[in-house]
Parts: sequence; C-alpha cells; structure tokens
Amino acid sequence: MKVTVVGAGAVGATCADNIARKQICDELVIVDIKEGVAEGKAMDLMQTAQIEGFDTRIIGSTNDYSKTAGSTVAVITSGIPRKPGMTREELIGINAGIVKSVTENILKHSPECIIIIISNPMDTMTYLALKSSGLPKNRIIGMGGILDSARFRYFLSQAIPCSPNDLQANVIGGHGDTTMIPLTRLATYCGIPVSEFLDEEKAKKVAASTMVGGATLTALLGTSAWYAPGAAGASLVEAIVRDEKKMVPCCVYLDGEYGQKDICIGVPVIIGKNGWEKIIDFKLNDQEKEMFNKSADAVRKMNETLSTLS
Repeated sequence: MKVTVVGAGAVGATCADNIARKQICDELVIVDIKEGVAEGKAMDLMQTAQIEGFDTRIIGSTNDYSKTAGSTVAVITSGIPRKPGMTREELIGINAGIVKSVTENILKHSPECIIIIISNPMDTMTYLALKSSGLPKNRIIGMGGILDSARFRYFLSQAIPCSPNDLQANVIGGHGDTTMIPLTRLATYCGIPVSEFLDEEKAKKVAASTMVGGATLTALLGTSAWYAPGAAGASLVEAIVRDEKKMVPCCVYLDGEYGQKDICIGVPVIIGKNGWEKIIDFKLNDQEKEMFNKSADAVRKMNETLSTLS
C-alpha cells in the first residue's frame, strides 16, 4: 500500500507525519518542487521511526513523480498558503495551475489513485481537479469539511465546556470564511442537543468563530495553519485505506443532491476504499437550505474564474 503527499510544506509534512505514525500505509512518498526539501523531510521523519515505533518507509522526491507509481491515495497540498488579510479566493490564480499539473502527474503514474485536495481555494481546486482529470466523481475529494467541523467542535468545547471528543457537530457548504455553514441545530453533546448547554447568543458566537477559524489562525501565525489541516488530511487517507465507512463532511461533486448540480461543495459523505461512496441527506430546514444555496452560489461564482485563466 502506497500513499503520496504532494507538497512538503507545513501542511504536507504534518499530513505525512500523521500518516507515518499511524502506519496507514507501507510506503509514503513526499513530493515537492523545491530541490532537496522532500528528501530532507522524508529523512527527518524516517529518523523518528524508532522513537515513534512505526515501520512506514518514507521516500522524498524533487518533482520526480515516477516514485509515486502505484499510489492508492494522493494528497495534494501544493500551492502558496494564505497570508494575513488574504482570502482563499485570492489564491485561485496561482494555485489552479499548480493543482492541475500535479493531478496530471499523479494520474500518469497512478491511474487508479484516489485524490484528496487540501490546496486552497479548496472547493474550486476540487472542481478543477475533477473536471481536468475526467476521473469518476467518487475519486476526487476535498478535505475542508473535516477541518471546519473539527474547528466547530473546538469552539463548542470551549463554550460548553466539554471534551471535543464528546461532540458530534458538522460544518457543510463551502470551505470559506463566508460560505461555510456550522449546523448548530444538529450538533450534540453525548447525544444531547448543544442547545441544552448554550444559549442562542453563545451558539451564534461559536458559529461565527468557526467561520473565521482559518483567518484567525492566519492572523496569529502569519500564514495558514498546518497541524489541524495536516491531521484532517491524514484522517481522510486513513478512512479510505482502511475502508472505515466513516461519515464526515467533505467537498464532493453534486449532481442533484441538496438541490445543486455541477459543483463541488461540502456535504456529509461515507468514506471507504472507493473514495466517497454515498452522500447523506441531513434533511436541512428552510433556513439551512437557504444558507446552503447562497454558499453554492458563492462557490460557483469562484469557479467561473477558472474560465478566465490561461
């Protein structure tokens, strides 16, 4: 079993670290365009094997995709990260060309590969990867909903307070500061609605904090976050490789589901060895449907930018 991570920056390296320590695959390949970086991080990670007790073989490669041949899953983290004040949408002109090229190179050597997109703007990059590759829709997955849901649970756990592990709380819609939809109505703490523990004002504050969770970290760190995104990417790899049939929100292609077509956007799906295997209908109420439709409109508008790129 082989997994590839493209991009040896903070997110890619963290994703690779999580994959190795969990022993999700036998061989892990890290690819980066910058000379020596992937090789150096692969060697550094391999030197933790005895300390951490894993046997995953990690290989680094500077832009040589032949080493990725036979990968079951590939995670694309390539592209420039956000800087303070920069929206995910502003990254599109730069990152679109990178994601398209990486997707082509991966599939050249691993035509049966399932591809996970982390690169921003994630919804549009997922759509681009699907359309440019011609792959079946179940084999292209955007990671964003898992990360946004983890942030939602963090803010809920701080407000209640409780362990985030005792919460079920999901975020759907676009992976953007104004497009994501924290589903507070459906969130539970050990099976009890969180509305039993939070008043309306606190619940609204939690949702608002979740929506700007990435921007908050970017302002603090001076760049995009990496621990949670990397861990989220690794968890998605694990669900595929181990055929977990896990239900998580991911960015996938809709063809009528949730009233939307020809768009990649976050909805709850079942993840297993075939990629995303089923879309789950959360039975949104009228207000949530309206929010979802507005989110889809915003993502679709961003997708239109792709037609202007050379």
